[in-house]
Amino acid sequence: MLDDHQRRLLGEFVRAHRERVRGRAGAGRRRTPGLRREELAEAAGISTTWCAWIEQGRPVQPSPEALARLAGALQLSAAERAYLFKLSGRIDPSALNADDGAAPEALRVLVDALPTPAYGLDRLWNARCWNAPAAHLFRGWLDDAGDRNLLRFTFLSEDAPRLIPDWRARALRLLAEFRTDYGGHFRDAAVRALVASLSEASPLFASGWNEQDVLPRAGGLRSIHHPTDGALCFRQFTYAPLEHPDFKLVVLTPVSAAA
Repeated sequence: MLDDHQRRLLGEFVRAHRERVRGRAGAGRRRTPGLRREELAEAAGISTTWCAWIEQGRPVQPSPEALARLAGALQLSAAERAYLFKLSGRIDPSALNADDGAAPEALRVLVDALPTPAYGLDRLWNARCWNAPAAHLFRGWLDDAGDRNLLRFTFLSEDAPRLIPDWRARALRLLAEFRTDYGGHFRDAAVRALVASLSEASPLFASGWNEQDVLPRAGGLRSIHHPTDGALCFRQFTYAPLEHPDFKLVVLTPVSAAA
């Protein structure tokens, strides 16, 4: 349940935007600013009582589907809609299963501009963009025309144990980091399907998933045993684009063996 402050913020936000809808729509002057509560309730497919209770900050918890209809009735912008769902502690259903296969331009530009290995991951941890140094480094993953999902590569590819020293520990660490993201996407059918398929195909993944470990996507030193370049060491950094927080930018900067 939402706390009192959160409910008050939500109610103030809904009321303020209800009172400005008519002006956005270009309708004529009227005594009541914006939409009446009953008009908003009808447009959103919720009861007038619920609409009033939301604005009054009462302890009600609208479903994600009801919030989506409310956002449409209020004619919210993308930023305003995201704010509505954050205040409500809900996941926007329009964000689920949204996948056009392309990385955001802001991510692609950064990846291409970096001189060291860099790649971008989507919410399923598919590599959506990468530069030439990354393709050279990650043999069997980014240099291949096949599956470019980081989890499937790590747990199912024969190349991963040869490329990653202490592969088992690193794989389980990666799984625990992915579970952190899973907490925000557990309603996403594609994310659930990925977990189910990996659990079936990899006993190590299934065992690790059942352990329920959760870890942040931490940086630090990463060792690679490259088939042609030998032992390599990098420092890894991970960033999330502000406009597309479901994506990740992963950058590896080389460090010397002594460091």
